[in-house]
Amino acid sequence: MSLIWDREPYRPKSQALSVERIVDASVALADAEGLDALSMRRVAAELSTGTTTLYRYVDSRDDLLDLMADAVQDDHAPLTGDWLADLEAYAHHERELWLRHPWLAPLLATRPSLGPNWLRGLEHALGAAAPLTSDAGSAVGLIRDYVRGAVMRELAEKETRRRTGQTEDQWRAAVAPYMRKIIESGAYPQVSRMIMAADLSPAEQFSHGLRRILTGIADSQQTAT
Repeated sequence: MSLIWDREPYRPKSQALSVERIVDASVALADAEGLDALSMRRVAAELSTGTTTLYRYVDSRDDLLDLMADAVQDDHAPLTGDWLADLEAYAHHERELWLRHPWLAPLLATRPSLGPNWLRGLEHALGAAAPLTSDAGSAVGLIRDYVRGAVMRELAEKETRRRTGQTEDQWRAAVAPYMRKIIESGAYPQVSRMIMAADLSPAEQFSHGLRRILTGIADSQQTAT
């Protein structure tokens, strides 16, 4: 079957329903309840219409997921020509986008969207990396993988807090005695250093790791030149 982007969209005479309305309702549902709650029947109910009517606009749930992933992509700040600053801004933008739509990172981990908005975002990232003499595509891929991994870890921690009812501070208080034993034992010096340096917010941890990656790219750039 051809990609949805390569097919003519359904254009009904009546404007009571549209692909845009279906996608907007689907995004709102996925944002609130996750992809497991997303079905054509459920979306139809949200729009007070029949499931059969929905299929006149969107052929399948997979097509709907492609449309959703593309619809939520938004514009990036204009490029400055400073590849390091532009890639850093790109990474932070993507993190905020994927945290705003928690279903997006797992979805894009298995299937790229390939829609026009997604392609514009990729074009922007490759444009940011264009001054690199080394492979711009590899640099962008490395950054995207880092962002996705960091976001999925952050989302998993949020889900754990939701499931257990424990806040981050409560969890830290509960494990603090055990952590102190590990540090005081002297048996795990490297782990102890990591524990003592781990008191950063998710945003700070993300920024710290991102800077390390960008420094590595900058070092490889100097080596290449």
